[in-house]
Amino acid sequence: MNNIYDIHIKDSSNKEVSMSKFEGKTLLIVNVASKCGLTPQYEGLQSLYEEYKDRNFVVLGFPCNQFGGQEPGTNSEINNFCEINYSVTFPIFSKIKVNGPDSHPLFKLLKNDKPGIFRTESIKWNFTKFLVNSSGKIIDRFSPRVEPKYIRSEIERIL
Repeated sequence: MNNIYDIHIKDSSNKEVSMSKFEGKTLLIVNVASKCGLTPQYEGLQSLYEEYKDRNFVVLGFPCNQFGGQEPGTNSEINNFCEINYSVTFPIFSKIKVNGPDSHPLFKLLKNDKPGIFRTESIKWNFTKFLVNSSGKIIDRFSPRVEPKYIRSEIERIL
C-alpha cells in the first residue's frame, strides 16, 4: 500500500476504522507504552493535541508491547491508564506490532517511507513519532528521545 488512507486500523474497542477518516488532517502517529521511561511523553503529546486540534491536527497513539514488555495491558487497561494518569483525549488504538513479519501495515508504510538512522526501517523503541501532512504525505520521523514539544515548529510549518 502506498496511500496511508487505504489502510485500516482498529480502535481500542477492536472496531475497524479506515485511516481515510483522518484525511485532510495533520497527524502525529506514535507507538506508545504505559510502563516505559518515556511514558511521561503522553503529557507532551496531549499538550500538542490540545494546542492544534482546532487546526485539524490529531495525535494517534498505537500501543505496542514489543519493547521490553512495556505495554502488557489490555486495550481497556491502556485507555484507563492514559485517561487517569495523563488526561489523554487523543485517539488510542488497539495494541499492534510495529516490527517483524506481523508489523501492522500502517507502520510498514511509515517505516518504508521514512527509515530511521542508517536507513534502517525497524523502530528502535517506544514513542517513535511520524509526522504526516494533511495530504497523507509522511513528512518526518522522530526518535523516541525527541520530546513532543520539539516537534512544535515542524507541526506549525505544515499546518
